[in-house]
Amino acid sequence: MTQTSPSPSVAPAAPDGGVPHSRRWWTLVTVAMAQLMVVLDSTVVNIALPSAQADLGFSNADRQWIVTAYSLAFGSLLLLGGRISDLIGRKRAFIIGLIGFAGASALGGAAGTFGMLVGARALQGAFGALLAPTALAVLTTTFTVPKERARAFGIFGAIAGAGGAVGLLLGGVLTEQFNWRWNLYINVFIAIAAIILAAFFVTAGHRSGPRPKLDIPGTILASGALFSLVYGFSNAESDGWDSPLTWGFLAASGVLLIAFVLWQRKATHPLLPLHIVLDRNRGASYSSILIAGSGMFGIFLFVTYYLETTLRFTPIQTGLAFLPMIVMLVIAAQFSTNLFVPRFGPKVMVPIGMVIAGSGMLLLTRLGVSANYGTEILPALMVMGVGMGSIMPAAIQTATLGVDRHFAGVASALVNTSQQVGGSIGTALLNTLAATALTDYLAAHLPPTPHVLQEAAVHSYSTAYWWSAGFFAFGAVLSALLYRRRRPAAAADAEAPATDAEPVVAH
Repeated sequence: MTQTSPSPSVAPAAPDGGVPHSRRWWTLVTVAMAQLMVVLDSTVVNIALPSAQADLGFSNADRQWIVTAYSLAFGSLLLLGGRISDLIGRKRAFIIGLIGFAGASALGGAAGTFGMLVGARALQGAFGALLAPTALAVLTTTFTVPKERARAFGIFGAIAGAGGAVGLLLGGVLTEQFNWRWNLYINVFIAIAAIILAAFFVTAGHRSGPRPKLDIPGTILASGALFSLVYGFSNAESDGWDSPLTWGFLAASGVLLIAFVLWQRKATHPLLPLHIVLDRNRGASYSSILIAGSGMFGIFLFVTYYLETTLRFTPIQTGLAFLPMIVMLVIAAQFSTNLFVPRFGPKVMVPIGMVIAGSGMLLLTRLGVSANYGTEILPALMVMGVGMGSIMPAAIQTATLGVDRHFAGVASALVNTSQQVGGSIGTALLNTLAATALTDYLAAHLPPTPHVLQEAAVHSYSTAYWWSAGFFAFGAVLSALLYRRRRPAAAADAEAPATDAEPVVAH
């Protein structure tokens, strides 16, 4: 989608023809708050789990359901949430999502039993599945001028990449200074502020023509496929790859996914028009986000384990250790979207980001039982920040570029789905590989003295880093092959559909 930039002496047209230019940036602030709340929730709760377990008295086997309940609801309902935002209007869906997420968070914070906490986490996931794609769709349909769009997506992509690390820091502070319940209560305050901003700065558009119907069979097939996929990988993490339940759900996911694609080809009002995914650039973006999510999991999970169990960092110290990575990610995201992506395109920037991120993983493989943070850990984290800051903004912006505004919600949901599925795959595969490496190391270094146990743990982390580097290397090759070459500006202008050049209403 190529558009003519406005004259420097004339303010850019508002998306709806009446909203002042400055309000668009308040819309970005609103969307960013919602996105940060959803992204950081995945890690902030992990920090609180040991305290919650001690308070509510549930077992180690049950502990995984605090995380799994959220991921199952979130992952399986994302496409439905994105489509609902297209049908009922994005402002309405956005505010409903915020209210629901805040209410579920308050319920979880006040939970007196394990079952109540699991139920609240599932509700969080359901409303998060409405909120996350709606937030991105609001951004997509609000910023249509290329230069402003790049800047907005640079900020959004930085938040998407850094939210997990922010969650580690925030979770450590809240757990140490207050108690585990505030890891959930904090969402209420963020949501209230976002609701107030949304009431003033998120535009309610007006639909023309008949309202399309919801694709009920497609919704059932897609939700079932995503539920089975996320549950299958979650079960692999807890019960192993030899569990019949793991392969049963993964096989069911494949069957349901095939049935979903076949149905979408003939549905009158498809949940996900296949041309959205089959576009080469968008397909490359969804694949890149999934692979980056799989590889990135190693940095948060295993570096956290290493810092806290091997180097004996406190939760707050661990969160602070990730701050330089966040800073580098934000800086790289701004340079990438404002300077490099407009000049070189995602075909250059995404593969380069994959190579840089993979290099950061390789630096982590050199860590031993003792390590100096400033000279060994910090450089690797900063390199990772640069890599993710090059990948995420370019991929997210391209994933929603040129999509018809009536399908912006479901196209945005695919971005979140890619991140969720990538995280699930990364969790299951890297945990399994690390556990196998740990067992093999102990078997080869008997007896298991405390020093050998420490060496085995570090060896298992290193194995995860090597595999994560492999994910990024594969992503570099795949994205370089899939993304189209940039066309000359004149040719792009000539071929761009007329409807894409017009300002799009956020609704």
